[in-house]
Amino acid sequence: MLAKLVEETMNAVVNAVKGVDNVLDAVRDSVKDQAVAALQGVGDIANQGIDTIESVIRGGLESASSVGGSLVDVVSGTVGGVLTAIAETGGDVLSLTGKTVGAAIREASDLGEDLGDTAVGAVTGAVNAAEKVGVSTTDALKEAVLAAIKSADAIGGAAGQTVRDALLSAMALPRDAIDSIISGSNE
Repeated sequence: MLAKLVEETMNAVVNAVKGVDNVLDAVRDSVKDQAVAALQGVGDIANQGIDTIESVIRGGLESASSVGGSLVDVVSGTVGGVLTAIAETGGDVLSLTGKTVGAAIREASDLGEDLGDTAVGAVTGAVNAAEKVGVSTTDALKEAVLAAIKSADAIGGAAGQTVRDALLSAMALPRDAIDSIISGSNE
């Protein structure tokens, strides 16, 4: 079932972006629809829905090479769509922000995608989704950054430093806040 969900999500994203100018919105909306359908009926999303969330994220990321948009936009739309779907299906967005961002980093690593771009997209998508559903963007930023770093560190090698550097240099993210979160995670 999960492999089918990955494929369905990938196909939905690829079809959604055909002929559109705004890849980010098209990805976010198609991923959200896939995630809502998959998460309906899952009682405890935080525990029972994680495999579903990871499958939807993988499908979104697998579409990246086919959609013609930037990896940052595809990941941002994917993470944002998943978190919006979590809100729409009654899940706790803030508590699942870290798990969703962490899943994006792990899946991107498995697929050989750029972890710096993935981290920037995932954190941006998490913050945008938090704002959209009325969750604290400051709290979402912290959860997302910490999860991206933790997941990248678990991958090993230069992954953790790649993610830290990308987050600190991203124009779309507040550098002072990112620096403070990263500094706090090193203590």
